[in-house]
Amino acid sequence: MRLFTAIAIPEEVCQRLTELVARLGPTAPVAWSPAGNWHITTKFLGEWADVAGVAQELAAVRTPAIEVAVRGLGWFPNPHRPRSLFAGAAGEGLAELHQQTDAACARRGVASETKRYTPHLTLARIPAGTPVEELRRAISELDTVDYGRFRAGSFWLYESRAEARGSVYYKIKEFPLG
Repeated sequence: MRLFTAIAIPEEVCQRLTELVARLGPTAPVAWSPAGNWHITTKFLGEWADVAGVAQELAAVRTPAIEVAVRGLGWFPNPHRPRSLFAGAAGEGLAELHQQTDAACARRGVASETKRYTPHLTLARIPAGTPVEELRRAISELDTVDYGRFRAGSFWLYESRAEARGSVYYKIKEFPLG
């Protein structure tokens, strides 16, 4: 199974992001992520068979609930050759949750992260060579880049399945924070 851990995004934040995507959508031929796939990843496990073992380790993660702000837009890996557009996520405790989920998974043999953790929600994937000038212009004309705040009281273990309509994410198990 292809697994990751993440914080789910509440409906009110999804609604604001849906409005943003509707406004930006016509400006570039990119692959917009469906609202049902939006989340803030804390740990990507990749292909992993021992779901029960990982879930057991994740159940031991102890961090307080996190006040999350979804704001700002950015480009991965950089603005000069973007491969994805994202909304930023900020909140005291996100880095700690990432570290603890990474350590919990490492106890089951999952490789630890080597890249710097940048909490975000992927809004679009951008094929190489796609013109994004009009998208950049539309972003520069936005009235706000604040998409809401919420209290994350849990995180989830998800499965990612490749389906005909693209990747679909399924919640496997919820883990409380606090």
